[in-house]
Amino acid sequence: MRFKNIVLGVVAALLFNSAAVQAQSKKERVESDTSRYLLLNLALQHEITTAVDNMYNFDFHKAEVEFNWLKYNYPEHPLGYFLFGISTWWQMMPNLDKESPLGEEFLAYMDTAIYKSEAILEQDEDNMEANFFLAGAYGFQGRYHSEKRNWGKATNTGRLALKYLEKSQGNESFSPEILFGDALFNYYSIWIREEYPMLRPILLFFPRGDKALGLKQLETVATNAFYTRVEAIFFLMRIKAFETNETFEALRLSEYIFGQYPNNPYFHRFYARMLYSAGQMDATEKESLEILKRFDAGMEGYEEMSARYACFYLGAIHRGRRNWEVAEPYYKRAISYSADLDLEDSGYHIYSLLHLAEYYVEQKRYDEAAPMLSKVRNETKRKESTNQKARELEKEIKRNKK
Repeated sequence: MRFKNIVLGVVAALLFNSAAVQAQSKKERVESDTSRYLLLNLALQHEITTAVDNMYNFDFHKAEVEFNWLKYNYPEHPLGYFLFGISTWWQMMPNLDKESPLGEEFLAYMDTAIYKSEAILEQDEDNMEANFFLAGAYGFQGRYHSEKRNWGKATNTGRLALKYLEKSQGNESFSPEILFGDALFNYYSIWIREEYPMLRPILLFFPRGDKALGLKQLETVATNAFYTRVEAIFFLMRIKAFETNETFEALRLSEYIFGQYPNNPYFHRFYARMLYSAGQMDATEKESLEILKRFDAGMEGYEEMSARYACFYLGAIHRGRRNWEVAEPYYKRAISYSADLDLEDSGYHIYSLLHLAEYYVEQKRYDEAAPMLSKVRNETKRKESTNQKARELEKEIKRNKK
């Protein structure tokens, strides 16, 4: 690991030097003085479009060459550091539960973006762009801490994000990027109150939002923004899938974004998930097999989390075909990956166990079924249908063993 870190450090240095060599020629092509704000610099957007696309397509090496160019040419601006932070975030996205040194790296990039933004505000207290990056950097840090269930830190960074969001609020005519923070606040300030009643005392310190307005704003950002467009689509996709139950709209969005970034493992597995939810089993099978192919090949970002999804879908598809010779090993792999990821209370793990146990009971392989049923009961509440089904199968085993 130490050797790997040294190599990465040397490579990073070479990339930075390479970017520096290219900087002057690129600088001439970017009209950096066209505006007080980089967010409004269309020539700059054109220059880094490919870099942003590479980042979301999980080609971080190519993306970060360009981000280094940004840091070199605009060393006192937060944009380069902010984009490095988002790049690091997406490297963690396939499995945010996994402990990784990338977490500290991500926080450090966002801290630097915050420092650079604060320095701008000291010279230009009304700078809209600095407020945007402060809200964005604190917002991403809050998102990270909430994923890690560090609720205290998430609340504190969220409060800071809101402070700067309020300074830029209502100025979406400046840039559609500004609207992204408004949209998330409007939607999730209500959603959190509804979904997490225990957090309501904390939320008394926050103003109320408007879910319907938040959705409309996200749609506007997803259509018109540059830096935050993909993030807006990400949130819209999840909201449509899991909160408003618009499965086919979520499928449409996931198909679009996966088509744009076909090497992004998160978008890939989300697309497969929506195909499965929509009952499009042939397409689900095709994408699940492709996910496993990429996982087995060690492709960037395709790890046990993605493989778990794919194996469950393939197990379920072949179960429906009564093709247990194929379904059984897929279910076993889904069970194994869930255990490795410490996700034994997840639906994918529980249903894999239950479906496989049903098959074993049918085949009178009771010694294999019994421990699986016990695990299902331990990971579910007594009133849940999966728990009830497990107890029924245990009774059937006892009857048949007499």
